This record gives sequence, C-alpha cells and structure tokens, in this order.
Amino acid sequence: MMAALFSAQGRFTIPPTHPAFAGHFPGQPMLPGVVLLDLIQAEADLAAHGLILTGIAQVKFLRPVRPGETVTFALAEQAGRRLAIVAATQAGPVLRGQLLLGDRARP
Repeated sequence: MMAALFSAQGRFTIPPTHPAFAGHFPGQPMLPGVVLLDLIQAEADLAAHGLILTGIAQVKFLRPVRPGETVTFALAEQAGRRLAIVAATQAGPVLRGQLLLGDRARP
C-alpha cells in the first residue's frame, strides 16, 4: 500500500512584537526568510506527520513580510521527496520553491 502524499494549508499573522524584527531593519522592519520558513514548518506541523525538512532545493523570496501581515501558505509533497511551497500576504506572493523531505527516525 502506497502512503498518501502530505499537503497542508494555513495562515498566521506576524505580530509587530516578534523578536525577529529587532534589527531587521531599523525603520524598515522585515521578517528574515529563515524565520518565515521556520514559522511555516511549525504551523504545518510536519513532525506530527513523521516528516522533517532535510534541505532546500530552491526557494525564491519575492517580497518582504512586514510586521502585522498575515501569511497564507500551501505545501504539497511531490515525487522525489520534495515539498512544493508557496506563501503570500495580502500584498501579494512572498515566496515559492521546493524543500527536501526526509522521514523522521522512528524509535
């Protein structure tokens, strides 16, 4: 029996008080891309599905995410243990790309 492919959608709002905005950048705060990817991974709860990210095949950041913006995202597992990712705010697309998946080690 073949395992079903993983997919997820979600949304979250980045509070203006998020610590990642401190120093990024004074007068023009923006969320660092690595923080955005981490928030999406946490919101999608990959670990609960027995998955971990093992790398980034390709990600393009299209515009910055600003304090108070709501991010919507979609993830879809593809052949070759890849995870397609897209995300946007009300201002437009913020990222697209492909991440690499691995199986979580089972105890």
